[in-house]
Amino acid sequence: MKNRHRKGTEEESVRTKADGTADKGKAKRVHGRVPKKRGDERVADVPADELKPGDRIVVTIRRIGINGEGVGYYKRKAVFVPGALPGEVVKAAVARTEPNRLTADLVEIEKRSPHRVKPPCPVYERCGGCQLQHMDYAGQLKAKEELVREAFARYAGLEGDPLPLRPIIGMDEPWRYRNKAQLQAGRTPDGKLALGLYEPGSHRLVDIAGCAVQHPAVTEAAGRIRRLIGEARVPVGSGPEGALRTVVLRVAPESGKLQLVLVASAGRFPGLDRLVSSIRRELPQITSISVNVNRGSSPLVFGEQTRLLWGEPALETKLGELSFRLSPRAFFQLNPEQTVKLYDLVREAAALTGQETVVDAYCGTGTIALWLAPHAREVRGIETIREAVDDAERNARLNGRTNARFYVGRAEELLPRWLKTGFRPDVIVVDPPRTGCDDALLRAVADVKPPRFVYVSCNPATLAKDCRFLLDSGFRIEWVQPVDMFPQTSHVESVLLLVRNE
Repeated sequence: MKNRHRKGTEEESVRTKADGTADKGKAKRVHGRVPKKRGDERVADVPADELKPGDRIVVTIRRIGINGEGVGYYKRKAVFVPGALPGEVVKAAVARTEPNRLTADLVEIEKRSPHRVKPPCPVYERCGGCQLQHMDYAGQLKAKEELVREAFARYAGLEGDPLPLRPIIGMDEPWRYRNKAQLQAGRTPDGKLALGLYEPGSHRLVDIAGCAVQHPAVTEAAGRIRRLIGEARVPVGSGPEGALRTVVLRVAPESGKLQLVLVASAGRFPGLDRLVSSIRRELPQITSISVNVNRGSSPLVFGEQTRLLWGEPALETKLGELSFRLSPRAFFQLNPEQTVKLYDLVREAAALTGQETVVDAYCGTGTIALWLAPHAREVRGIETIREAVDDAERNARLNGRTNARFYVGRAEELLPRWLKTGFRPDVIVVDPPRTGCDDALLRAVADVKPPRFVYVSCNPATLAKDCRFLLDSGFRIEWVQPVDMFPQTSHVESVLLLVRNE
């Protein structure tokens, strides 16, 4: 694709600020990035392989990448420009060169997207939790739908009519949807106590009080807990006698009750008793307080040891007609409203009449299996983690799902074993991690030949790659349905239905 460079007074370069207003003066901060004056500011016109850091180029942005950056091309070489939006023509400074791609910093916007808006969050540019607040919601949905379409074109060889892609399902109110927050405890660069996230690529903590995507009950409680931590003189980050590292809050939206976990470097630390007493007195909506010990230096939030300090051992919440009791470390979907839509799509894809057998091959705590159980003859869930299977069994008893059974193991090992005993599932459902399905599982599915295969994915690229294998193994695509589970971020979920060729 040819490089575009505007000349002449009638097409004077107009720099666009983050709030969308035009500025013909000095280049301003755009999406939180202050342009650095590096080298020659003239636009380069050299082969892509000759570009060096600091060179200026003009790029037309075609789409967003999986991390929310704008993606365009300079002389057929992909250019990733954080903060740029599809449809924009931008001037960018090359930051890093690689054999098959360039990364560049946004300097100015010559042609502005109509979807560019001012981010409502005051710390959006520094927090890193969201990637698309500078794009209006209609633009986000379109961009995410294109992410799915692009993945199938690139990795499955499907584009245009051969890909039965449904319009993406968004939210009516794409804010305040997250029912859980994991907030790092520490100090900001100016020494203030903070609960928040680390700025990407740094050790600078950004306080996210008033986060626009968290449930209001979580946000309100986090602000008050931060104050109480300071009043109790609890050490944060690190300390010789133990310190508070992370505050984890989860809300049951239908009741407003909250579960609190204090992740610390020791089971007891200075000020703990004072903190618990003040939280109980000031925040009656918190019905459970636990401490989790994590002495390690890995990015994992939780350690292995959790101790209940006060209150209920589990938080009761609902998802549709199902009830769940969540222990402090139990996994649960973060956006209940969209999860109901997602699971209803799984049920639609399974096309159950009450006579079918179903296998949920990555069942976790059993949410999808229990969602399908009332409509099937038998559901079997498979999960490698014993603790998750225990939660699934408890949830099955809580909801009276007597036809749902759960097994510890790997699906690629259990499926062939069950097949030898005469159990051949009518439907297999998978909801794997971002890395996609294990190759051995895909081979097992191809051998078992279920009439229907339902794939729930949080990564369009691995979904398309796995789909290509199954298409070559005798399946065909009926439909792909994107779902926006996390508005304001670059993440997109999809439900894919594959059926066996006759």
